[in-house]
Amino acid sequence: MVPTLFVAFALVSIAHAATPTVVDIEAIEAHFQQALIVPSLIPTFSPGAILNVSFSGKQITPGQALAQAGYTALPLTAPCKPKTLDVAAQPVVTVSAFNASLTGNFTIAMVDADVPGTVYGTDGVNRHWLENFMTISSGTVSNSSGVPVTVYAGPGPAAGSGPHRYVVLLYAQPTTFTAVTGLTGGVQKFDLNAYVKESGLGDIIAANYFTVEVGTDSTSLPVTSAVITSTLAAAPSGAANGASGGASGASGGASGASGGASGTGSGAAPASSQPSSASKLQFSAAALLVAAAMMLVL
Repeated sequence: MVPTLFVAFALVSIAHAATPTVVDIEAIEAHFQQALIVPSLIPTFSPGAILNVSFSGKQITPGQALAQAGYTALPLTAPCKPKTLDVAAQPVVTVSAFNASLTGNFTIAMVDADVPGTVYGTDGVNRHWLENFMTISSGTVSNSSGVPVTVYAGPGPAAGSGPHRYVVLLYAQPTTFTAVTGLTGGVQKFDLNAYVKESGLGDIIAANYFTVEVGTDSTSLPVTSAVITSTLAAAPSGAANGASGGASGASGGASGASGGASGTGSGAAPASSQPSSASKLQFSAAALLVAAAMMLVL
């Protein structure tokens, strides 16, 4: 079994309480494309807001690698006592609107999109959360009037199955929405896109995702690249890369004997899915920093 190293190292987070910019929207779109969520799970993704997901009071970055039983977050607090994120408990979800309306009802879903490169069968994906008639109050998604199909159930990937991508999606729920019958509670397989079509849900308002892996996986996964905001079309000219102001998004990891990367990392984002030499060097530097910090904890 080849060990897999996953590193959460976000130089700049795109999720914030302020009004999102065009770059913020393009960055989350790029995350979903480069993590192979689009078009394998959802055919298109053009959000009108930024979705902020917080566990244990800590806001995650897109693609952040978390642990099923808690995550050691950086920076460490003195004297080297790590903070943990409890992904078993339902997260707090907030929304920062760009051009989307945050009035009316919404549907929230969290599904296990499995590892990058997964081909979904007719039974679809595991749903870990599905709740209709959600509302948004002062930017926070509320279930005070929600009607759950599946109440939030934390991640539970099979040991050795690789880094699963857990995708949280917020859909507009129009007045013509019709609840789909025959769905049972709990974590169940279902066809997400078929549900959206059959129920009459609207567009995806906003979405985010994180990864969870249990054990190690020896298989090679498709390579996914990082997101650098300064490379996006709407980024201001002369925007700096790396630590001085460019990197957006987070977790990356080498997986398998061939070193295929999984997730998104803090390096340069080339046009192709293969990371450049500069990307690999930046990722390696991030991994060394995290490894050194973890040695202090141990």
